[in-house]
Amino acid sequence: MKNILFDASLCNGCYSCQFACKDEHCGNDWSPIAAPQPMTGQFWCKMEQHDRGKCPEVKVQYTLHMCGHCDNCSLLEYAPDCVYRRDDGLIIIDSEKARGRKDIMEHCNEDLLFWNEELELPQKCTGCAHLLDNGWEVPRCVEICPTQALRVVEDDELPENATNLPGQEGKGSHFFVVNIPKKWIYGCLVDREKNEVIIGATARLIDANGAEVATLATDEFGEFRFKELEDAEYEVTISADGYKDVTLAADTTQEDVVLGDIFATAA
Repeated sequence: MKNILFDASLCNGCYSCQFACKDEHCGNDWSPIAAPQPMTGQFWCKMEQHDRGKCPEVKVQYTLHMCGHCDNCSLLEYAPDCVYRRDDGLIIIDSEKARGRKDIMEHCNEDLLFWNEELELPQKCTGCAHLLDNGWEVPRCVEICPTQALRVVEDDELPENATNLPGQEGKGSHFFVVNIPKKWIYGCLVDREKNEVIIGATARLIDANGAEVATLATDEFGEFRFKELEDAEYEVTISADGYKDVTLAADTTQEDVVLGDIFATAA
């Protein structure tokens, strides 16, 4: 089976993939592959925006969530009478045979399975199987993506750092993500008495074992940014000619760290 790859570094948050999914399935009946998707409450292709950091350093990250049509899909074993895998690997809930089967909802751990109250039907992403059967090479979400943040790739085309999202790991999911930013630490070194930033100061990142992880120089705005950090406890030590060293704790285990303005004192 082919895979869908989401590259977070290329996503600009246009939500075209989510809109395209709605456009294809809301008000359209593709039974038995897919009955109409409700206008609200269901997102078979769901884009999430994460606001990271705080003023003055805020980053926006986008993450896509969708069914991975897993090799180890629990629905296939639980309800083989109404859930099946196609020859191309896509897992389909038969919209005619699955009526009233709300019990199926308890057997998918991904929070990507939805209950259609009006139709009394469990529903999820179909990979636009009805389009593939009519000559399309990719589903609507991939076809519409303007930045190629979403692509259909073969196994040998997957980047080495491609991973599954939490909840899909270890299940043989065919939905992969790459370049999800790791944690970061930001600060700005300021001479409060002169009301000026300090350019060219040395910022050192030290881990819990006392090892130096990275070293940066403050830029023309007095700022420094340590990027792609593991979830861990760090210390940031800043040195500048004519000033006392400053050491601050920076814990990225829960969130990105914005140290903000760091005031240096003359030596």
